[in-house]
Amino acid sequence: MVKALHHISLLIADLKRSQDFYQRVLGLSLIERPNLKFDGLWFALSDDATQQLHLLLLPENIPQRTLPDHVGRDGHLALLVEELPKYIQRAEQAGITYTKSRSGREAIFLRDPDGNGIELINLQ
Repeated sequence: MVKALHHISLLIADLKRSQDFYQRVLGLSLIERPNLKFDGLWFALSDDATQQLHLLLLPENIPQRTLPDHVGRDGHLALLVEELPKYIQRAEQAGITYTKSRSGREAIFLRDPDGNGIELINLQ
């Protein structure tokens, strides 16, 4: 039986750029990662870090594909957040475009610097 989500892994091409986005725009906390044979970044998605985001550095071989304009029509990571306007402000200050949910929910969709889709849903 599945108990919970432990982590999701996304491919990235630049450690510094991705760390800046995930810390500054999304406000995630960087956590220690094991000593692996490749570079990457681990972030906590829960207070106890039992849920995590793993960013895997593949600087030269990230597959290229055509991305839909609206992230909601693409594979994406969805995060419950408090104070959605705060995230909208951070995205705008960082020059990151986003779209609002077409379902009427209080949510936005955006992409990280490598084109990975992210949905931010207001926690009510």
